[in-house]
Amino acid sequence: MSRLPPLISLSYFEVAARTKSFAAAAKELNVTPAAISHQIKALEEYLGVELFVRHHRRVSLTPAARVALPELHEGFQTLNRAVDKIRSYGEERLIVTVCAEPLFATKWIVPRLHRFYAVCPDAEVRLQASLHTVDRARDSTFGVADLKRAGIDVSVRLGYGQYLDLESQRLMGLDLVPICIPELAATVDGVDALGGQPLLCDSTLTRFNEPCDWKEWFKQQGCEIGALRERRFGNGLLALEAALAGQGVLLGSRDLHQAELRAGKLELVSDRPLNCEQAYYVVSAGPGQERSIAGQFREWLLDEANKPA
Repeated sequence: MSRLPPLISLSYFEVAARTKSFAAAAKELNVTPAAISHQIKALEEYLGVELFVRHHRRVSLTPAARVALPELHEGFQTLNRAVDKIRSYGEERLIVTVCAEPLFATKWIVPRLHRFYAVCPDAEVRLQASLHTVDRARDSTFGVADLKRAGIDVSVRLGYGQYLDLESQRLMGLDLVPICIPELAATVDGVDALGGQPLLCDSTLTRFNEPCDWKEWFKQQGCEIGALRERRFGNGLLALEAALAGQGVLLGSRDLHQAELRAGKLELVSDRPLNCEQAYYVVSAGPGQERSIAGQFREWLLDEANKPA
């Protein structure tokens, strides 16, 4: 075992060799092509053997890579089966692993978790936050295999709800409104005046094929605004902190900022929402394929969508 190279390098090699493409491997593993290239290079240096011939915009396998690939592929399949057997014991321990977009996980799921523990006190919820739960395209390639590979039982995904082989149920719409601290709101006189304010935005929402940003909000309100003073942040939590610091007006979800609105830390500048095509969806392997605790948590999420925080 001490002679084995790092498992991550081997796994990246297996996918890249199987797909014969660094770009395809990056897409399957949800990483960048540069990350694939880095791990392959490290593996080649570790083994002292070239595994790929680099051509212009493509790669091909060396003889060493071709002879190793079948056994390595079989080895990873065996390893996955072994891990699944280990994970199956989680049924007895009532462990459920959940993944959601950072803002949703922090502001919507966490404040409600005590309710789930109240009805399932022996459960253990392992909550993860990841921007990989945001599906930019209408037809997502995310499927059951991706859930299993990541060790996720239930995922709350932001997108269009269309998945390959997953059970997908709409949890909550995405309606965005302008919000900011009360001191700043007092200085904004009407919708047209918003155009002159620093406009905060979660850049996650600007990457969809259908617009979901300040420009689209002004368009839906029938306002013609010139150049906008947008300030974009890598995720919703960062954008929220900027709004709470008084750095501008945030285009945010009323549902996800209930605590700040109720406490008077933020207030609506306008109650006119940007009605987005995207929504939050609960996805899982579905009945018959998921463990009972996963099904319980999925149903609990859907039930919670109809309750206040």
